[in-house]
Amino acid sequence: MTDRTAQAARTARRKEPLRIALVSEHASPLAALGGADAGGQNVHVARLAETLAEQGHRVTVYTRRDSPDLPERLPMRHGVDVHHVPAGPPRPVPKDELLPYMGLFGAFLSSRWAAERPDLVHSHFWMSGLATLQATQDGLVGGLPFLHTYHALGTVKKRHQGDADTSPGERIPCETAVGTSCDRIIATCRDEVAELTAMRVGAGHVSIVPCGVDPDVFTPTGPQWRRPTHRPLLAHIGRLVPRKGAALSIAALSRIPEAELVVAGGPKGAELDRDPEAVRLRELARELGVADRVHLTGGLDREEVPKLMRAADAVLCPADYEPFGIVPLEAMSCGTPVVATAVGGQCDTVAHRGTGLLVPPRDPEALAHAVRTLLAMPARGRAYGAAGRRRVLSRYSWARVVAQTEEVYRRVLDARATRAAAQPAAVPMTPAAH
Repeated sequence: MTDRTAQAARTARRKEPLRIALVSEHASPLAALGGADAGGQNVHVARLAETLAEQGHRVTVYTRRDSPDLPERLPMRHGVDVHHVPAGPPRPVPKDELLPYMGLFGAFLSSRWAAERPDLVHSHFWMSGLATLQATQDGLVGGLPFLHTYHALGTVKKRHQGDADTSPGERIPCETAVGTSCDRIIATCRDEVAELTAMRVGAGHVSIVPCGVDPDVFTPTGPQWRRPTHRPLLAHIGRLVPRKGAALSIAALSRIPEAELVVAGGPKGAELDRDPEAVRLRELARELGVADRVHLTGGLDREEVPKLMRAADAVLCPADYEPFGIVPLEAMSCGTPVVATAVGGQCDTVAHRGTGLLVPPRDPEALAHAVRTLLAMPARGRAYGAAGRRRVLSRYSWARVVAQTEEVYRRVLDARATRAAAQPAAVPMTPAAH
């Protein structure tokens, strides 16, 4: 094949819609957000699937069946189906306990893809990658193009949580196996590339595509959360787990006497009163004398989140570590300044002294000082918010993120096609003379 013919073939292929399989074993795109295992990955997979479908592709998301009432296949929107995989008990299981069921998950994928072969597979989180690796190495579907996004790495979790890390012991070697076996890794930030390099997964095997945000949902204008008082309002939004740093936000509040804090996340209603982290945070607020200025709301419905962000004078994101961190982007999209710890993906998304302020992790005084600085100079806070909105529109809209993701898909498929074309054609066997 000549270079011109090969280029024409690539151009023709790039116009064709793709059949794309997204594998997300614990993070269903249909799940309600705010639970211990339901957060940014669920949103990422849902919006990736929807936006790919808007571009004309056909997407199937494979996620574990966690309820007996779920149908095998459920349309999510035109062009997107969610397939509930029967692997393990049909009830919620903490993600760190799902590894024993990944063999069943992989076997199901192999059987399904043998009957309905996709053009490529993009797995999300390490166990999805493990199940996908098993399926793509099966003789039934061998050679299926396979990309992977980790969303979080075991090396980082182990470093920060130590003995509190509940991940299976096999996690890190399995993550390495997935990374070295797939066609391409799609990382979400520069920090992740450095971690993968340390794991001996070469940077040349990695493309960086950030997570996205919907700027038509997270807007600077629109309904606002009803403020409890007229005092400056700080918001801390995310899963109610210790590493997200809500305790640090409360500790900082004790050094900001003029403000109040809304902590949004965790279970709703009466369940919040029994949640161990909520109990711990309320006790901390009492000990620090700020219980009257701390408001725990539980998990918010998705449409309530931008209302709170718009009402806040600053959104606090003081995680101990953060593989990417979608909340800073959502706040920036709402035109609200962000004060975040300089960890993980937040170092990429938050422009220090541009769209907000970055502070060291686990330092309540540094967090409080940054917030006091913003509250003392409201014009600077408004400027940070406006710059954050511009940054989201130029870099992090879902249309842009999916265009970058699709470009990585196409490069993988082009590389596969080029390798196939370079292989010598099989020579037919000639019958032996008698």
